[in-house]
Amino acid sequence: MERSIFMILFVASSSFAQRVYLRADGNSVGTYNLINSVLGGTAVEVPDCVHPIQHITQVHDIELNIPVFNFHSHVENDNDRCIRFDRMRTEIKTYDKSPDHLIGFYRDRVSYSWDLKLDSEFQPSTAFTHIFQVKPVGGEDSQPFITLTPRLRSGNRFLQLIHSGMDSIPVVVWEGPLANFAGKWIHIAVEYTCATAGTFHIVIKQKSNDQPLMYYTNNNLEMWRTGNAFQRPKWGIYRSLNNQINLRNENVYFNNFCLTKGDPRCE
Repeated sequence: MERSIFMILFVASSSFAQRVYLRADGNSVGTYNLINSVLGGTAVEVPDCVHPIQHITQVHDIELNIPVFNFHSHVENDNDRCIRFDRMRTEIKTYDKSPDHLIGFYRDRVSYSWDLKLDSEFQPSTAFTHIFQVKPVGGEDSQPFITLTPRLRSGNRFLQLIHSGMDSIPVVVWEGPLANFAGKWIHIAVEYTCATAGTFHIVIKQKSNDQPLMYYTNNNLEMWRTGNAFQRPKWGIYRSLNNQINLRNENVYFNNFCLTKGDPRCE
């Protein structure tokens, strides 16, 4: 009888999701090691090879009164890891060296949340500037399924939510004025299902007062392509250099990353 009860409790407990958190700890020199220790493998993608400085550091945020991550991007000095030179990348990710509970397999329900602050004068270009991506790996993986993308159009700055389905063609499914999101700390929560007829939900709130700034939900969205092995998130600043005249050096601040699958969700 006691053994039966133990087995029931074990099975029940193993069904609960494992929420994983990545938070700045105030040790700026050890930032890469901290990120890698949580996300697994070498989770940092930075242009230190061409511009030999630390591109993800930590600073003390006066408003929050805690350390936060500072992602640096420099127009004249940076590129994409000495691999591609028409773009620049300062990102963190999960990937095939990460634990399975940090990547999304077919039919997994995945959720993430994080805090973000863009400068009030953050300057995107008419080309891409991604600050969050959901990317597939394997098979047709040329385009991310989801990006959050600041964009310049006709002299105005927007924040776009872009989806690329099974045809890998990017489509803007939502956009709003970037000024509504920049210059303050915001909290972003994302949940999606990895499936050809998948789901995707995102909520953005102002961190100081929980004021809703953006909400999008779709219960029938293509979130899997033929041959995909898994999906993974990427955060940071990844931008094209094809329109440099509109770009400037940027600092993008992140903190309080949460990653999980199933319940309880990241919120």
